[in-house]
Amino acid sequence: MLLTGRCLSKALQLTLAVIKPDAAAHPLMSEAVHQRILDANFVIIRCQDLLWRRQDSERFYAEHSGRFFYQRLVEFMSSGPMRAYVLAREDAIRHWRELMGPTKVFRARYTSPASIRGQFGLTDTRNTTHGSDSVESAQREISFFFPDFSAEEWMEKEEPSFRSGHFHYDHEKQMHIVSPQS
Repeated sequence: MLLTGRCLSKALQLTLAVIKPDAAAHPLMSEAVHQRILDANFVIIRCQDLLWRRQDSERFYAEHSGRFFYQRLVEFMSSGPMRAYVLAREDAIRHWRELMGPTKVFRARYTSPASIRGQFGLTDTRNTTHGSDSVESAQREISFFFPDFSAEEWMEKEEPSFRSGHFHYDHEKQMHIVSPQS
């Protein structure tokens, strides 16, 4: 079955989404998060499974160096496989952050129990997902995880096709692709 897009009026926004090692290590949990992404009407532009070395974690979280949680976070993010996504939709950053729920799992369980972190999070570090918090961080983080992806080129060449609904979900690739125009 091919899922087709719907026509949208506003330009799509890109964001980075990461399924962290605590969830990616469990296929059922990883699949549940993937399905939540689809159910929330995100368009999956890129998707890749990866394993970070400690140096990758240190570079990505350099802005937090010196903070009390830095070492724990670096070690955790390089402890197992992850899945990274480039997601698109209108107001993607806001919608992904709402779907994830609060960073602090205890708060997520009580204020947003249906959120991903409310359902699957274990601790404030092992909280299932990561997401960009601004347009600037989304651009920087997408470039970090997907160095061969050009957001500007995508916005110029592919975004109009996605926005006008000319795409479908490819189950094998686990992402959306532009449908051939007739």
